[in-house]
Amino acid sequence: MTSSLSTTSFALLGLLVFDGQTSEEGMTGYELKQRADRTLRFYWVSPAMSQIYTELDRLSRHGFVEALDDTAGKRTTRRFRITTEGRESLETWLHTSEHDFPILKHPIALRLLMGALMGPGEVESMLEGYIDALAERRTELEAVRELLGDNPAVAYPARVAEWGLAYYDAEVEIVEKLRKTL
Repeated sequence: MTSSLSTTSFALLGLLVFDGQTSEEGMTGYELKQRADRTLRFYWVSPAMSQIYTELDRLSRHGFVEALDDTAGKRTTRRFRITTEGRESLETWLHTSEHDFPILKHPIALRLLMGALMGPGEVESMLEGYIDALAERRTELEAVRELLGDNPAVAYPARVAEWGLAYYDAEVEIVEKLRKTL
């Protein structure tokens, strides 16, 4: 049954237990989106709101999340929490899924492939802009890493943040080498 779930479904299940605990209150789709934007976007695609709700519906149909209606406020809010079956499915996926090679969808590399159609000045400008964007993203991720600190409860997310920082550094190094050869 878990084979019919997308990686995004498993990412959402993981976000529901991000700190190692299962929240009794659960999280709304909006809160999950916020958590995805703060975490997943650095190394995975942060899903759109519509995709989050589609995946939550799928997870609910499989019995992997439980939807709870919170009527405490002015309007009813639907909150989701992972079920025992959902946690078991997540753990099975973690232990048995293939170690797939990442699919690189790099818009700058794609544009560089066709650089002859742009001209050297425009290529240089594109690469310079990319280096600036990398610096901005690195600063954002560095703030996340600092926020995580040395708390053992988030040691693994901290390692992923460090991996991301090293990735951004390597990207700058690659682009700088390219700029010298162009």
